[in-house]
Amino acid sequence: MLELQFRLATLTDLEQLLDFIQQFYAIDHYAFDEAILRKSLGDLLTDPSLGRVWLIYDGTAAIGYAVVTLGYSLEFHGRNAFLDELFFVEAYRGKGLGTKTLQFLFAECQRLGIHALHLEVEHTNKAGQALYQKLGFKAHATRYLMTRWLEA
Repeated sequence: MLELQFRLATLTDLEQLLDFIQQFYAIDHYAFDEAILRKSLGDLLTDPSLGRVWLIYDGTAAIGYAVVTLGYSLEFHGRNAFLDELFFVEAYRGKGLGTKTLQFLFAECQRLGIHALHLEVEHTNKAGQALYQKLGFKAHATRYLMTRWLEA
């Protein structure tokens, strides 16, 4: 029986999180730039106005992580959030942990006064799409997620 537990991550978890992020990014061939991620993750871990990072455990073993970043939108009634990353090590995938983790995140977001939770999912990730739809996420039929990178 799995003993799923969640713990807010701190700077002392940086190396564990970077390892998990590298594994996660390898799945969809995302660029992993350790220096940029170390800075971005460090900012997130030390500034709660940006969001939250949770390590996910089975007993005492870290098995994944979740990242929720915070925003504000008139359209979405004020404070809203983005489920930026959700990852489980391979041995723990397909065991219903996504559902349990999202239920935990829904409660945490409500506690933080968040009115809407957004996410993005790869077009090829059919299992992820099915999970998110089952839990009430809806695609925006008339919109695309679009991004423009800005120089800092």
